[in-house]
Amino acid sequence: MSIDFDDDDDEFDTEVDGIVDDQTDDMFGAPTPSKDFDPTDDGEKRDWLKEGQAASQKPYLVLARKYRPQNFDDLIGQEAMVRTLTNAFKQNRIAHAFMLTGVRGIGKTTTARLIARALNYESPAAHAPSMDLSQEGIHCEAITQGRHPDVLELDAASRSGVDNMRELLDNVRYGPTQARYKVYIIDEVHMLSTAAFNALLKTLEEPPPHTKFIFATTETQKVPVTILSRCQRFDLRRLDREVLANHLNNICTKENVAVEHEGLLQIARAAEGSVRDALSLLDQAIVQETTTGIVSAEQIRIMLGLSDRNRVFALFEKVIAADPKGAILEAREQYDFGASPINIIQSLMEIAHEISKYFVMGDDYKEIEGQIGIARIAALAGQTSKLAIGRLWQMLLTGIEENKRAPDPMQALEMCLIRLCGASNMPSPEDLARIVAGGNFNAGNGGNAPSAPSNGPKAYKFASYEEMLHALEVDGNERGLVSQLERCARPVRLEEGLFAFEPTHEAPKSLHLRLAQALRELTGKQWRVYIEENGGKTIEEIKKAERDELMAHIKQDAKVKAALKTFPGAKIVAIREQDELKTA
Repeated sequence: MSIDFDDDDDEFDTEVDGIVDDQTDDMFGAPTPSKDFDPTDDGEKRDWLKEGQAASQKPYLVLARKYRPQNFDDLIGQEAMVRTLTNAFKQNRIAHAFMLTGVRGIGKTTTARLIARALNYESPAAHAPSMDLSQEGIHCEAITQGRHPDVLELDAASRSGVDNMRELLDNVRYGPTQARYKVYIIDEVHMLSTAAFNALLKTLEEPPPHTKFIFATTETQKVPVTILSRCQRFDLRRLDREVLANHLNNICTKENVAVEHEGLLQIARAAEGSVRDALSLLDQAIVQETTTGIVSAEQIRIMLGLSDRNRVFALFEKVIAADPKGAILEAREQYDFGASPINIIQSLMEIAHEISKYFVMGDDYKEIEGQIGIARIAALAGQTSKLAIGRLWQMLLTGIEENKRAPDPMQALEMCLIRLCGASNMPSPEDLARIVAGGNFNAGNGGNAPSAPSNGPKAYKFASYEEMLHALEVDGNERGLVSQLERCARPVRLEEGLFAFEPTHEAPKSLHLRLAQALRELTGKQWRVYIEENGGKTIEEIKKAERDELMAHIKQDAKVKAALKTFPGAKIVAIREQDELKTA
């Protein structure tokens, strides 16, 4: 090393031989050449630092961040909120505080930033708050990136004390430095302490005109009513499965990846209406290995640890058919393929819930579920009843709690399935009470069926409700019961060993029990008689409608009109056929 001093120029020259690192940048960002560096050399020397920088210039951005809404048109499923805010901005009726609520990942923080951008929107052509963010304004980028000096984002979970709130409120009285409004976005506001809420009350009620507050929370019930009453509240809705699946499909198109629609529906179902959760799962699904270039629904099902929906239907059918062996084998296969025991129970509960909705809503059910599974839901509904499905759902709910406590979840699942199959093979509590009350309870066969009459009953197979009533009246000598059924029963469905009807208001409460007893005595078989809704007309209502129609037709007859005109005050009291008159 040699050091030379130049006394004339007062310069200090340093020359270091052999110690210069050619891979180290100088203060201006350029590589420092070594003493022997030849810029024309095309040898094998590589600039590892530049290569590393080039590789890290564009790190992967997860889908949940990449496709975060950039304007209000991108907020899918929140049309009501956007419409309200748009009208408020047009009429200059902008609230001073907003409360955004909803489940996690639904877009509360993103919406808060969009509102902050709209409040402070400014462009060469616009100098007023605007909901139209299609063209980026002067402050938009800084607000979106969270670095604007007049838009402060606070996390109440980490700054929940009253001292933090006092510090914030001390700065409220000062106006904005660059934008139109000073906007405070407080996330997870329910985490604030009671003292912090109390400190915020007065300022929130009468804030300076240049200040706006935007709160976001997932637990509105923990926010004091005094705070809620001072805010304009917007409840961000969960996204419908089909809407969310279509949104995921649009993103797949932009990413040039192919995912089966059924797989996207599985992701939407697992996300439970949360857009962020759905995009995170889609990120995971896209990287699944595939030889065809399309991510299949089966791959996504395995990734999520879900039961195959078709196999869930098969398992449910075995439960209704009281086949415990088949149910256990089916559940074990699903478990071997990756489905967790608690997920299997939840899937069965979902099917039971869909069947119950089908019972209640009828044709309108298609508007909720769409065409997926409609035929299988209808088929399962035909094999059971509304009350039986309700009991099954309650037993599955108990099975979930047992599964959480059990040392071996699979054992708990199998015990749950055995109980479900046993319940399907047993009479319902109301049927059991009727059997016991009738004195025909056969303990030898476990009470599953009443003892058959000894006189050898006639084999009946009713083709219609009227045929069943005729058999009860003629063969069963149940004229009183038949009369009540004609007046008070609106038939819903009649199948082998099953009859469902909707009772009228004046129907006796025990009508279904009396009918079940009478059918059992008539046929010698166990009958299930259920009370349901959406029944047709009673026999009496049908006959009355026919009489009214006939009476209206008779009154239009020319001879009848002439007779009524000739004898003022005369009334038609009965209509008979001519043959009846001849007989009389």
